[in-house]
Amino acid sequence: MNSQEFLQKLEVELKIAKNSLHTVKNYLRAIENFLNFTKKQPEEITEDDVKLFIANKMQNSSSSSVIIFLSAIKYAYSGILKKDITIDIKRPKREKKIPEVLTKEEVKKLINSFDTKKSRLMISLIYACGLRVSELTNLKLRDLKFDEKIGHVRQGKGKKDRSFNIPEFLFEDLKEQVEFQGKNNKEYLFTGPNGKLSSRNLQKMVQKAALRAGINKNVHPHTLRHSFATHLLESGTDIRYIQVLLGHSDLSTTQQYAHVSDESLKKIKSPMDNLM
Repeated sequence: MNSQEFLQKLEVELKIAKNSLHTVKNYLRAIENFLNFTKKQPEEITEDDVKLFIANKMQNSSSSSVIIFLSAIKYAYSGILKKDITIDIKRPKREKKIPEVLTKEEVKKLINSFDTKKSRLMISLIYACGLRVSELTNLKLRDLKFDEKIGHVRQGKGKKDRSFNIPEFLFEDLKEQVEFQGKNNKEYLFTGPNGKLSSRNLQKMVQKAALRAGINKNVHPHTLRHSFATHLLESGTDIRYIQVLLGHSDLSTTQQYAHVSDESLKKIKSPMDNLM
């Protein structure tokens, strides 16, 4: 079996297992780069080849990137050649990075720096509901239930559905957007000149807006999701509710925001204050 046949088989296996398009692309790219590096037939590749690739090509990569690469190799070889050449390779520990967040004032500045009503509405909705970029771009008109004041994220990360409350502040603007898109026979809540919105274009929009707003932070759409969670925590919302709102399967994923919220820490009184 040559490399091209191996990649084709892998693509079939990934699609049969209903992996996301993002996962399919990442796994195929990782395996293709690896096979090109080794210049061997897939059956000839060994554990040493995997280690050599990591040492030579991934020495500056994050732990998460190495873990994803090893997962791709394991998936491909276990599924196609029925063996795991990564079984004795020690996985690096994931870095514990504190996510970048904006203050409430910076969120206002960012939103106000957008020129159009539509852009402000998109960014406001990401922050107001803690949406991922892909969740915003995939929102359809039928996903908003104004009579119940809720919206639905369909097949979010991990192929999970969840609900979100439609913010009172955005209620009328969202109704107008739905009516406008409906009149133009659009399926999605937000579209661009060429059809469905691109996540990449939205990321560029946010980065340019942050520069205009004078925010000296590494700002991207996901920063608004981080800020949503942190601000809820600071206002006293139970972290288990935040977990549900964000669509996290594991509470430990949500707990990263506990390390961000300085305002929450400031509310904790020293036992000395109570004692004296």
